[in-house]
Formats: sequence, structure tokens, C-alpha cells
Amino acid sequence: MQILKKTLILSVAASALVLSAPALGEDVKFGFLGGFTGPIESLTPPIFEGAKLAASHINSQGGIIGGQLSFVSADTTCADATAAANAADKMVNTDQVSAIVGALCSGATISGANNAGIPGNVVMISPASTSPSLTDIDDNDLVFRTAPSDAYQGDVLARLILSKDIKEIAISYVNNDYGKGFADAVAASFAANGGTVAASEGHEEGKADYRAELGSLAATGSQTLVILAYASGSGQTVLRQAVESGDFTTYVGGDGMVGDEVLTGIDAKAVEGMIATKPGTPDLPGSTLYSRLAKDANLDPTAIFSPQAYDAAFILALAVEKNGSASRDGISAAVRDVASAPGEIILPGEWDKAVALLKAGTEINYEGASGSHEFDEAGDVPGTIVEMVVKGATFVEVGAAE
Repeated sequence: MQILKKTLILSVAASALVLSAPALGEDVKFGFLGGFTGPIESLTPPIFEGAKLAASHINSQGGIIGGQLSFVSADTTCADATAAANAADKMVNTDQVSAIVGALCSGATISGANNAGIPGNVVMISPASTSPSLTDIDDNDLVFRTAPSDAYQGDVLARLILSKDIKEIAISYVNNDYGKGFADAVAASFAANGGTVAASEGHEEGKADYRAELGSLAATGSQTLVILAYASGSGQTVLRQAVESGDFTTYVGGDGMVGDEVLTGIDAKAVEGMIATKPGTPDLPGSTLYSRLAKDANLDPTAIFSPQAYDAAFILALAVEKNGSASRDGISAAVRDVASAPGEIILPGEWDKAVALLKAGTEINYEGASGSHEFDEAGDVPGTIVEMVVKGATFVEVGAAE
């Protein structure tokens, strides 16, 4: 009896200690869906580094809801909708992520969202999907993006081309959601502003030879070729074979072409002065601070879509912190709360400040590395588009394109 009583006392005491001990923090897992292989494989690593930089800032300042933030990554290949769906499904149903940064290519985001993200009630914020078709997804307010739609970028690019006194263009676009949406936007704006679109034709990703497609475009007589494709994929091949043909004198690209690998094996003199556009960073305190933080981490602050990835990860983390748990429920509404005015301004890296304000019940408004992310009803944001130009076999940023 004495032994039983002593055991009971110890058991009660142990229970009391458990009840009185502070709750342990809850680790949080995010997914990153990227095109680690395929036509944007050279662009993906810096984008992922941007997202991971946000996680490192969060973890070094006390972590998220008392725990640590980590990423699991998966490859969509960019070009394969089934691969994207499978990658998203694993994240949602096996890895049990709370939210997803990605995907990057528009078709991959649409496939991942429709097949796994939306059914699984998982918020996805893409830092790089720019197709206008994302706007129309029936997504239960689960799909957002921190990069502007090509409905906007296409208009900016069209007007930039016209400002160079180019009045006629031929367009070659990769035949997917990204390429077709971008091409349609460029063509509509170019024509509306007085230019002539001699031809706009899609091409399939992954071919070794695009000479037939280029011959069709060259037959129009246009001297300016606009290529809306990917730097590590068809875009490079189309540009190289167009230069070899000698049928065009001027070249233009969209954001998917902005990577020096697109110039591999091409006569530098032939593409000197080639212009392109990409989403950039506005002249705001958040972008200036991010530039310093990225350089401190030995990252290129101007890497395409890297600032947008930082913002996507930071916004999702703020939403989880405001939500108070890693549960998927409530994250969507919290995303809008932490990224919208009014509220105390939070800049990149200011995690501990944000946590203190949230714990005090104070509204916050994240002003990010790539802009103010005031999401509209579709989860879209405005944005800044910058002009790029090839100088000395490399892309150089000129400034904001109006």
C-alpha cells in the first residue's frame, strides 16, 4: 500500500509539472515548388535562395509560433503539368506543409493548385507565375502571387518596344499558359498603340530545331523578333537559331529570357542592345533594405523573382504567426491582414518587431522587398516592371519601364 501511495504521489507530481510547463513551440513546414529541371533550371536556385533567406531571418529572431520554419522542395519541371500535380500532391498530403511558395511557371502553379493545393486547403503564393490565366482560377482565395500579371507586363513591354521606334514585330512564344498569355497581352497593346504585329506564333518546348517556325515568322518581313519563352529552354534555342539565320536585326525578350545563359553560344555582337522586361523592385524602403540583407547573405539582390520569393515566404510566415498555429485554416485571411494597410509597417527582416506587434494585438502591414503587396480580390498585385538590355554579353538593368 505504501509503495502504491508513493507511486500515485509521484504520478500526480509529474502530471502537475507537465501541466505547469510552458508549451513547446510548434515547428512549421512550408513547401517550395520550383522548376529545378527543365527550361528554367538556371533561374530556380536563386529564387529558392530568396525564400530560404526569409526563413533564416525568421529562425534567427526567435522562430515562428515558438518553433522553427523549414522548407521542403519539389521539382515541377516547369513544363510537365503531371509532374507539377504530383509534386504538389506530395507536399500537401504526405509532407503536410502548412503553405507553399510557388510554383514558378504559371502552368505548374495552375496544375498544382487545382490538383492538390485547393482541395487540400493550402495557401500558395507564387513569386514568378505571371500568366493572366491565374487571375481566373476558382481557388477559394488560396492562390496569390507577388509578381505582377503579364496582362500588365505585356502592355509595358509593348509600349517599350514602340518607344524604340520599332513599328512592326513578329512574336514567337512558348505554347503554354505563360507564353500565350504574355504574347496575347503584348500583341493587343502593340496594336492598340499603333504598331503592327506581323505574326504571333506558338512553338513547343523541348525541340532541337525551330528553323521552320522561324522561317514562317521571317516570311512576314518583320525585322524585330519578340521571344517569349525560357532562358534555359526553347528561348535560348530560338534566339540562337534566329541569329544564325540572319533574318532578323533586332531581338526582344520577356522576363523568362532574362538570364545570361540565354546568350550561350551566340555571337555577342548580334544580340548587343537586345531589350527585355522583368518584374523589378520599386524605390521603396523595403527594397533598399532587402538589397542590403541579400548582399550580407552573399545573394544577388537583383536575381529575377528572388525578392518576390522572399516576400512570399515572409508573408506566409507572418500569416501563420497571426493565425497562431501551423493549421491551414485561417491562413488565407491572415495573408490579406498582414500584407494590407492599415497597420504598422513591417519591412524585410523585421520579424521580431512583427511578432511583438502581433502579440500586442496591433495590426501590421508588410511592405516587401519587391513592393507593397496589396492583394486584390484575385490575389494579384500591381508591380514594377524594369527594362533590361544586353551589354557586353550580359543583361544590365536600365531602370523602370513605364
